[in-house]
Amino acid sequence: MILTLALAPGMAASAQEEGPVPTQVLVNLDPKSSPPAGASALMVSVNDHKEPLTDWQPVLPSNAQVALLIDDGLRETVGRELDNLRKFVANLPPGVEVMVGFMEYGHVTSDQPFTANHALAASSLHLPGGMPGMSASPYICLSDYVQHWPGSESSSSSGMGQPAQHKARFVLMLTDGVDPYNGSTSILNQQSPYVDASVTDSQRAGVAVYAIYFGDAGIRGRRADNSGQNYLAQLTQGTGGVSLWEGVGNPVSMLPFLGQFQNAIAETYIATFPAPVGRNPQKDMVRVKFSAPKTKLHAPEEVRPGNVE
Repeated sequence: MILTLALAPGMAASAQEEGPVPTQVLVNLDPKSSPPAGASALMVSVNDHKEPLTDWQPVLPSNAQVALLIDDGLRETVGRELDNLRKFVANLPPGVEVMVGFMEYGHVTSDQPFTANHALAASSLHLPGGMPGMSASPYICLSDYVQHWPGSESSSSSGMGQPAQHKARFVLMLTDGVDPYNGSTSILNQQSPYVDASVTDSQRAGVAVYAIYFGDAGIRGRRADNSGQNYLAQLTQGTGGVSLWEGVGNPVSMLPFLGQFQNAIAETYIATFPAPVGRNPQKDMVRVKFSAPKTKLHAPEEVRPGNVE
């Protein structure tokens, strides 16, 4: 398997001046593929130069955070899934920290921070508000959320006065995916700056975004459905996640997709490698590309060098 990273144009010179820094990326192994034999099977290239893979570790439950973000504009038909969602949250592996939030008016609201008390988190699930446009745009909400990723019950410091390294971050969005601020939902108008920003912001924060499409948020019609599904595919692919939906309508049950998401966490690894940092460490990104014979992987398309915090 070859994991290839290419620098964005104009970064090569500054990268050579700054030197490489440890960089991490979440890599998910597709369950239908053959897993690699180990770290030795990975070939890493940065800007066409091979670099050593310094670490390859599975994401352990005690090192994972899951944010379940629900579109507050969804209508009451989603109520039939509340029991499934509660079971999903309550049955997450022990040690996983979870937070239930509702996307509304450009931000995310939640009754509790990240917690390993799954029963407490499950109890915070309730019917969305159900008013059309209430979520404003799920992508604006996501951008705001990942830029201010909340703390957890265990976040303090790593000792010696240094902040603790953040845990592996996963988002599962439940939404119709429509961006009401991008005007027409025509297939000829599928470039949204808010979707693009949510992808970049998630990449910078090291967040893998997964999504379950649920098309009942007040904006109806085949074009709206297609638009929302296309945007969700763009978001999840760009961040190393997966769009969990089939067909054109709402799922008969979310249980299979919730199970797929939980399995995806169990099949995610943290790859660590050196990558050159540009002149602006908070904004410069390296582009991620990879190929894997007999193995299908999901990883973010771009990552911020030196994101090991």
